[in-house]
Amino acid sequence: MNSTVDAVVELDKSGVDLIELGIPFSDPLADGETIQKTSEVALKNGMSIDLLLTQLKEIRQHSQIPIVLMGYFNPIFRYGIERFLSQAKDAGADGIIIPDLTIEDYEREYKKYFQQAELPLSFLFTPKTPIDRLMRLVNQTETFLYYVSVASTTGKTTGINQQQEEDALKLFNRKIEVPILMGFGIHDAATFDFASKYFNGGIIGSAFLRHIGAERSISSFIESIKPQVLKEI
Repeated sequence: MNSTVDAVVELDKSGVDLIELGIPFSDPLADGETIQKTSEVALKNGMSIDLLLTQLKEIRQHSQIPIVLMGYFNPIFRYGIERFLSQAKDAGADGIIIPDLTIEDYEREYKKYFQQAELPLSFLFTPKTPIDRLMRLVNQTETFLYYVSVASTTGKTTGINQQQEEDALKLFNRKIEVPILMGFGIHDAATFDFASKYFNGGIIGSAFLRHIGAERSISSFIESIKPQVLKEI
């Protein structure tokens, strides 16, 4: 429970570009076994939104790396969305990801609160997202879009398949005018290189949690992911 600050500082020193800081939830709908388990452990250890925001304030005493809070809508709604966004901004958050907040609900009910807090929301989309809906997300995006690259939960450990390559190429050729980060299935140097080839980077969650869960160092994981060109700089 108390390792958050040290982990973020070490990630910053290891050369990551931004950090997605998760809000543990009992029913993480889009996440696989690893994040389900880590969420369960975190909640049993006493993690809460209030504690996470307190830790974020402490992080800001040591690091100014961009931090995006990721959580499901239920705990944020129960906390109070205006209260949450205001306090998250004050604590030092740079953005929010809420996978189960739809673009329709955002536009109709909640966009004003994000604007008041000056805290942007990043939307998720998949290869099956219709182009008109994707453009709607693009028009509402002030940060980046999160590309869910596989039709599964997080934690996939196999390589990139032909369908993923075809889908990525289609998106690349569309020349979307906002940054896109690829997630779901990014777990090693090869999958990260693929994400970086077609998009603006890759998001790694489950593989990182498995690594530190085995009591291995954060820096060794980041070194295993970095492209060779970065290791030589």
